[in-house]
Amino acid sequence: MPLDYLDFDYSEDDEGTATWDALASVTAERLPALTAEVEQLLRWASRTFAGRRGPIEEGGDWDFDLHAQQDDGAPLSVHYDDATGRLQLAAAPGQRTALGLTLSASAAFSDALRARYGID
Repeated sequence: MPLDYLDFDYSEDDEGTATWDALASVTAERLPALTAEVEQLLRWASRTFAGRRGPIEEGGDWDFDLHAQQDDGAPLSVHYDDATGRLQLAAAPGQRTALGLTLSASAAFSDALRARYGID
């Protein structure tokens, strides 16, 4: 299942912890589709690696960080609700929104992410 908005860059530290960084910038009309894609990915991760989210250095398999800003550079509040699987993002009408997602991951999570989304 390919991703339409999230284009990940991959890096790895000396201990083998992977970092997947994606940044997407969309118009207000495309924001619901981007939001849905992020929600779908995070729900997949939460289900596939249930109970294994947390810092890698503390034994977790994956964790994430979200950040967002509007076109003029002003930061936006963004939060993913684990219980509902929904992203809460307060975007300004008529502005482009940039949404960043960073995943830190174990090798097992990285392999599953690549397989699920066809990421090279």
